[in-house]
Amino acid sequence: MSSPDFRQLVFRLLRLGFRLTPMPVRTRDRLRQHFLARFADLVPTGPAGKAAGPSVHRALDHAGHRLLGYTERSEAKLPSPLPATMVAFYLPQFHPTPENDAWWGKGFTEWRNVTRALPQFEGHAQPRLPGDLGFYDLRLPETMREQALLARTYGISAFATYFYWFAGKTLLEAPLRQWLDDSTIDFPIALCWANENWSRRWDGRANDVLIGQAHSPTDDLAFIAYVAPYLKDPRYLRVDGKPVLMVYRPGLLPDARATAKRWRAWCQANGVGDLHLVYVQSFDNVDPATIGFDAAAAFPPNNTSLAPVTSAHRLINPEYTGEILDWRDLATQSMAATDPGYLLYPGINPGWDNEARRSGRGRTYVHATPRAFEAWTRHAIDSARRRAPGAPLVFVNAWNEWAEGAVLEPDARHGYAWLEAIRRAFRSPPAPRKRPCVVIHVWYPDLLGELVDALRATGLPFRTILTVPVEREHAVRSEVERLNLDAELVIVPNRGRDILPFLRLAGRLFDEGEDVVLKLHTKRSTHRDDGATWRSELVNRLAAPARARAIVDAFSADPGLGVVAPEGHVQPLGFYWGANEANVEYLCSLIGIAQPDVSTDTFVAGSMFWCRLGALAPLLDAPLSNADFAAESGQVDGTLAHAVERVITLTARSTGFRGATGAEIMGEPLPPVAPYTYAKRSQ
Repeated sequence: MSSPDFRQLVFRLLRLGFRLTPMPVRTRDRLRQHFLARFADLVPTGPAGKAAGPSVHRALDHAGHRLLGYTERSEAKLPSPLPATMVAFYLPQFHPTPENDAWWGKGFTEWRNVTRALPQFEGHAQPRLPGDLGFYDLRLPETMREQALLARTYGISAFATYFYWFAGKTLLEAPLRQWLDDSTIDFPIALCWANENWSRRWDGRANDVLIGQAHSPTDDLAFIAYVAPYLKDPRYLRVDGKPVLMVYRPGLLPDARATAKRWRAWCQANGVGDLHLVYVQSFDNVDPATIGFDAAAAFPPNNTSLAPVTSAHRLINPEYTGEILDWRDLATQSMAATDPGYLLYPGINPGWDNEARRSGRGRTYVHATPRAFEAWTRHAIDSARRRAPGAPLVFVNAWNEWAEGAVLEPDARHGYAWLEAIRRAFRSPPAPRKRPCVVIHVWYPDLLGELVDALRATGLPFRTILTVPVEREHAVRSEVERLNLDAELVIVPNRGRDILPFLRLAGRLFDEGEDVVLKLHTKRSTHRDDGATWRSELVNRLAAPARARAIVDAFSADPGLGVVAPEGHVQPLGFYWGANEANVEYLCSLIGIAQPDVSTDTFVAGSMFWCRLGALAPLLDAPLSNADFAAESGQVDGTLAHAVERVITLTARSTGFRGATGAEIMGEPLPPVAPYTYAKRSQ
């Protein structure tokens, strides 16, 4: 057994013994924190990533390409009152200080960490760059005022801002003092005392301490007297009239119960009144009552244990020793947890990646998506209303942890998508629309009439949307007018053939409540003599009048039906596999679905099919941009668009949906197995 394997085995045995040994939760928390603070290097690393492939899938020009799901700012109305109070953790380290100048170099702010990050594996989104708020400086009061306005617009009710107190010395307090002194920043905050050491490791542990804590009864009283002006401010966040004071790691206090008692007594004697004390479950898990606190706040991804997925990813940096985990497991674990026997405010997280702070050895959670974050937020709101109906609070980690990849603020790739997810979570999801939708990509305007005639013959009340390359817009508008067609036109760049426009549009349709979609395109295949026959056969097997109606009925009757393909065009995935293997492998990794079995898996050739959009959600949410798709140059295979074509049915299967052919829906026999007429098999 190799040394790393032996080390991992020993660690797992020790951890198992620790978990099985009966002891109070508080004792367990203290022992765990003691071990990690002093022996973190003994924790074994997880599995390594794969070696880089023959080509590296990453943008070679810049890191700010807008994703297909990029969301612009909007002013949509929020429900009133809001069903829960959304509180986002807020980091004030976006301005220079003398201490950081000395420790990290003159002019240091968190932005220096953020901009130095590099992608470590394929699909790794680094550096993560800000959007409309830019590389802001919190010395400017206008910055926090703009943040507050933005937060309120999207339903964030308060910031839980970290407060750095070290035995009478405060760090990074200038933005908070500006809030205290400027009543025009009309937005609630709550202080969260980050009561751990500052170290060069950025993890609060005992290694290489820059400035340490000195907890004592005297320090307890000095701290509460110092923060009293904040607690008394009428804008300060309150629960039942009591100011909310938070502690990040109560397990580091010598006697948290005694500290809480001192604080409450001082506040009662000095005009603050009673406190609502909340501790953050970053490292601790105790019942808050046992330490004199009123509640706890969940803080994902801390205090979770997930299996790494590092080995499923190809490395760009062969020396990478970090860890990759699946954010979906984090959300699932949180939503599956039962209510504890004490008040625990639910916590949610829009992503995590601290690569910027730990170059080449960060911890990255992949597959975080705004749509899945919306679902988690909606669940957290329901949990908060059940646990604390009088004052339901939900905590978000975080508003602006840019160097840890936990960010609600607009960024260059997603825009306002994370904030929009929270706003959408306050409302009920749209009911699925009953009538079908058809999306037609029109490169050849003269073929549009043929498809429209076929659709009209079905008698179905389609919602019709045309995706149209910029250079074809005038001709298509003329044809739409000639056909007297009621259709929405979506103008797109000529990139990614029919696939990229469909992905971009399908995500929006899914959010609007569209359920079942027929995907068609004006297929001519000019490199083949039988292109017209190919198109006609595909359309007929999907949209012949009796078939179209039967397929729509089948989707309505069977919620597990995900994709319906034209029979005879479901082909082995090994078709032209040499040209597509690397792209399909990368795409499956990026989406977060299992790698295919080339000997048994199939795909829909010709990229025309019926689908339920929910079945394709992981693909629609994939972090893809226009730049990921090659510029048009007459390619007949081997592009990312061809890879997307090959993962449609794989994605549906991964989400628990099944596929069928038009013939199977009709109860007709499948055509005999024969070589595919419209393409030659690769060897």
